[in-house]
Amino acid sequence: MKKLLFLIASMLLATSFVFAADEGTEITIYNQNFGLVKDRRTLNLKSGVNDIRFSDVAAQIEPTSVFFKSLTDPLNCVIQEQNYEYDLVSATKLLSKYIDKKIKIISNNDKVYEGVLLSYDADNIVISQDNSLSMVCRKDNIREIAFPELPEGLITKPTLMWRIANEKSGDHLTEVSYMTAGIKWNADYVVVVDKDDKLIDLSGWVTIDNKSGATYKDASLKLIAGDVHRAEQDINVFNGRAGMRAEAKSAPQFEEKAFFEYHMYTLQRKTTVKDNQTKQISLLSANNVPVKKLFIYDPVDYYGWNWYYYDNNQTTKEQKIKVKLEIANTKQNNLGMPLPKGKVKVYKKDTDATLQFIGEDKIDHTPKDEIIRLYLGDAFDVVGERKKTNFREDTGSRWAEESFEISLRNHKDSDIEVNVLEHLWRHANWKIIDKSQEFSKKDAQTIEFKVLVAKNSETKVNYTVKYWW
Repeated sequence: MKKLLFLIASMLLATSFVFAADEGTEITIYNQNFGLVKDRRTLNLKSGVNDIRFSDVAAQIEPTSVFFKSLTDPLNCVIQEQNYEYDLVSATKLLSKYIDKKIKIISNNDKVYEGVLLSYDADNIVISQDNSLSMVCRKDNIREIAFPELPEGLITKPTLMWRIANEKSGDHLTEVSYMTAGIKWNADYVVVVDKDDKLIDLSGWVTIDNKSGATYKDASLKLIAGDVHRAEQDINVFNGRAGMRAEAKSAPQFEEKAFFEYHMYTLQRKTTVKDNQTKQISLLSANNVPVKKLFIYDPVDYYGWNWYYYDNNQTTKEQKIKVKLEIANTKQNNLGMPLPKGKVKVYKKDTDATLQFIGEDKIDHTPKDEIIRLYLGDAFDVVGERKKTNFREDTGSRWAEESFEISLRNHKDSDIEVNVLEHLWRHANWKIIDKSQEFSKKDAQTIEFKVLVAKNSETKVNYTVKYWW
């Protein structure tokens, strides 16, 4: 049918339900696709038992998480029974509820047919009129179907149904808290690098994805950054993202403070978070943040005995040199703030002062005074090559020696420093017995050479390591 309208003369059966007047909402959103909703409403309650219809709750509510409290009389106003009703009205459900009952059908040419609904399928509706004759109505010729009332058990929106025992009659200011899935937030960052790759401007944004099945109007908003443990999680992940944001120039909108072992960000104004909406709010900004560009050559990414036997058959190995930006999250660098996990998009102005995208990475939750390294891509004009030049082994005496030559070729018009990482195949029993330059020990298996490579030239690093077992 072209258009199916359900004209319900009485939306609810006659009941003694009390409805709640909205007094304000607070929502706390977590990184892990759930939120805590606090809903304050005024209920007019009589003394004795009250049946309460509490609607406009999230479709993905966790019913076992609901907590009700009368702020007016908390000791003498308690819930005896709670039901979560989610059998929402639909065309199929309405028709099924009206089998053997009277309905009214209006055709596309405004003819009206009344009768008892006998059956229906995807194409036709069959009714019995007063003369006991059955009539088949094609759905594509039906404009409207009118039902006299909403059948019992069907509702138009998810609803909590309470039976409340109360002593004090009159208006009660109540607070209802519950958890819901389907809503999450994450941080998105935009970094703009200066022409010398030494300073950046950083903007942080909060991105909220609301798929919880509810709209939170004029709500107080709090965000929790951290990894909160939950016994069970059944989460629908939404990966929608908006495009690039304009750089924020206004004062910070969020107040940040430590909360338990996490961090809480409170928006200093009210906001509306609509259902099926992606909302972005400016979180922070910092200008003239010093950074260091790193060239990292890490040709061996495997460890242990398996690597040892594999590597003995490899004489030459080439690997691209990674380019990273290193940022110290300190107050001296105009930062020094807890940074929630999220994606970081990095841009740089080209010769005509327009921004060009140069890389993207993710950061984890980062406390103040920690180091952030952003992997942006691989160097085009810097080449690394690693070659095994010698290998000796005495299985009887249980020792081995191997020598390597690492060539770094810089085709840029400026001098650079390359960090060369070498991973050794034993945790403790090793010693560098010959080297062309100094190194630092990073951990039990890793050493690092910091190599200066002049512009348009090549520099080689040679070393020999001895192992015993």
